[in-house]
Parts: sequence; C-alpha cells; structure tokens
Amino acid sequence: MTQQAIAPETVLAPVRGRDRIEVLDALRGFAILGIFYMNLPAMAGPISAMFGSIRDMGWSPADQSAWLFMETFLEGTQRGLLEMLFGAGLMVTAAKAMTPDGPVAVADLYIRRNLWLLAFGLINIFVLLWPGDILHIYALCALALFPFRKLSLRWLIPLGLLISSVQLIVGGIEYVSRTELQQTQASAAEKQARGEKLTAEETEAKKEWQEKIDKIAGKEPVEEKLAKDEAKARAGSFGDYAGFWISTYILFVGKGSLLGGVVEAFGTMLLGIALWKTGFIQGRRSTRDYLIALVVAYGFGLTARYVGGLEKMSFAPIPKTIWMTAELARIAVSIGHIALINVLIRTGLGHKALKPFLAAGQMAFTLYLMQQVIGIYFLYSPIGLHLPMAPGWAYLLGLASAVIVAQLIFANLWMRWFASGPLEWIWRSLAYCRKQPFRRTAPTG
Repeated sequence: MTQQAIAPETVLAPVRGRDRIEVLDALRGFAILGIFYMNLPAMAGPISAMFGSIRDMGWSPADQSAWLFMETFLEGTQRGLLEMLFGAGLMVTAAKAMTPDGPVAVADLYIRRNLWLLAFGLINIFVLLWPGDILHIYALCALALFPFRKLSLRWLIPLGLLISSVQLIVGGIEYVSRTELQQTQASAAEKQARGEKLTAEETEAKKEWQEKIDKIAGKEPVEEKLAKDEAKARAGSFGDYAGFWISTYILFVGKGSLLGGVVEAFGTMLLGIALWKTGFIQGRRSTRDYLIALVVAYGFGLTARYVGGLEKMSFAPIPKTIWMTAELARIAVSIGHIALINVLIRTGLGHKALKPFLAAGQMAFTLYLMQQVIGIYFLYSPIGLHLPMAPGWAYLLGLASAVIVAQLIFANLWMRWFASGPLEWIWRSLAYCRKQPFRRTAPTG
C-alpha cells in the first residue's frame, strides 16, 4: 500500500448531511440536554447535597418528587448514553480501518481528536470552572479504547459487564458489612437500655453507626468545612468563587472520582461498541426487538433505581440494595432510553417530537460547554445573576427545563445556517489539521 492510498486528505472527512444517522443525533441531543438536569444542582449548590445531604437543596413534597424523578430516570443515564454513543462513534470513525491493512491515518485522526478533547476538558475544568467535566474522562478512555474495536461480541459484552459489575461485588461486600454493623449496634442499644455493660466491639459499632448518621446529615467535619468554604466563596469575589471550584475538582479527584469515572466510562463504551455491532444503537433492529429491550431494561433498571431512591430517602445508614445494583441499573436504563428513542423515531408523531433533538445532537459539544457557562458564570457567579444557593430540587428541575428549551431553539436556529456548532468546527479543524466547512451553502428548513 502506498502512502498516497492512505493519505488523510483523500480518505478522511467528518460525517455530514445524508450520511448522518438520525437516531444517533437524536440520542446524543437527548443525552447532552438531559445531563444539565443533573449538573445544575451542583452549580446551584450547596455542593454538600451532592455528597449525600440531599435535603440541603430543599425538601418540600415537590422537591422530594423532583429529586426522586431525576434519581430514577436521569441520574447517570445521560452519561451512560454518551458513553455508549462514544463507543459507537469509534466504530463510525474507524470504519475505514477495519480491514487488516486499514489506514494508519484513521488511528492518527482518532488519537489527535481525543488529545484535543482532553485539552478542551481541562479548559472546562480550570477556565470554565466545572469540576464535573466528562470530556477529559472520555478522552482518557478513548485513547485506550481504539484497540478494542475489533473484539467480537463474545468478548465485548462479558468484558463490559465485568467492568460494570465491580460495583456489584464491592457493594455486596459493603451490604453484608453494614448488615452486621446494624445488628451489632441494635444489640448494643438494647443492652445499654437494660443497663448492661457493652463490649469493646459493641461500643465501636455504636460509634461507627453514629458517624454514618452524621455523614448522611452532612455533619462530618469535611462536609461542614466544605459548606463553609462554599458559602464564603459564593459571597466573595470572583477569584474566591473560581478558587472554590478548582479546589472542588481536586477534592473530587482525591475521593476517586477520576479513576471511578474512567473505569465506569470504559466499561460502558465497550458495551456501546457491542451495541453498534449488533445494530441496536443505530436503529437496525426490528421494532419488536426494541419493545422487548424497552420492557426488560426499564423493568429492571427503573425498579432498582426507584427502590434505591426510596432507600436514600430513608436518611438512615441501613444496608441499601442500590450499592449493588446502581451501575447495572444505570446501564439498563440507558439501554431503555436507546430502545425508547428507536421506537419513537419510527412513528410519525415520535419522529416529529424528536426532530428538534437532531440539531442538538449535531452540536452537542457546543451545548455541553454552553451549559457550564450558563450555570457557573451567568446564573450563580458573583459576576452574573448571582442567584441564591439551595433553591430547591423542584425549582432546579423547572430552571433546567427552561434552559434546555432555550438550547433546543438555539441549536435548531444555528443548524439552519451552519454546517456544525462553533466548537465542533474548531475541534474538527484541529483534528483534521485543516479548516472545515462552517456555513451551509443554503439554509435548511
């Protein structure tokens, strides 16, 4: 094979126009807009609500319903969709490299594209000040993902599920341990009530049980310090505000969020590759297949997550099934979302309802970073509207919905006149090492 035959300028180009797969754009648009529901509460604060003290955000009956809805239907599932789509996107990018003598240019493009994504992720963290950034996590995963594209389904599915099942094992161990602790401290309380002397083990169990109660209530020293630092930062200068968010990212990394995020994303991306190879994610299966997947995935996933939500709402350090089921349930609900959108897009009414999401999916990168600017800078920054902290879960659900509608309108207006979003254009131009088309030759619609 000659160098000319594999030259990037002759064989590689972004997917555009009729070559795009509508359902992938719809899924991407749904995922990227829906993720704002989960990110806005952290932007609004208090950040302690993200560590367990969910009542700190507001706990009226409306807040409880809003939180339980987001916890059951949305929490982590939007990331799950994006991770699976990332795996599918690898297969789209690498389509020309699937033969034994596939072009090296594809690998070059893929690596370059994800190195730039890593750079954008770091900008999102340290410039736009969002510690919950997913771009750098996905970029790190993607750099290791490329060699796995050729694995068969018999390897991809077990490997992806194995990685995703780590939490099942760890959670199961914690469930057993917590059950034993609960029994020991209950026995100790009964002995204490009878005036009997406690053993060293029973005394330690009561102390540990109380510590866990304090943690749920946000009364741990670390949580209390975080709350004080946040209140000071939000009431101070923009420099204080920026410093708080950067220190929060460092705190997240210290708590294992980076490693946990990479492991989570990598396993789910492998499943995304598998779903692509089966034709499931891109709409090549029968409606019957999608309906069966919808019932099974939602049946398990939503049930497990709803039960887990009720367990969290008990505000007691009791053993929780969600420790074991969380990751598998997250993946199941994400697959349920894929099945639902594939069913809807095949109907006239469903296709019409999903059509606005196609434009959002084509400029998902831009919309994602725009969400950080809106939340961190405009809504809650000392230099923006400086909205009050802890407005309530129901209020945030409504506010996020308003921003999402505005983004949908913006995306559809933008894509009438332009070939891609502004950040997509920059990213592609950098990845392909040449300026990409920006404006459409004629407006659509």
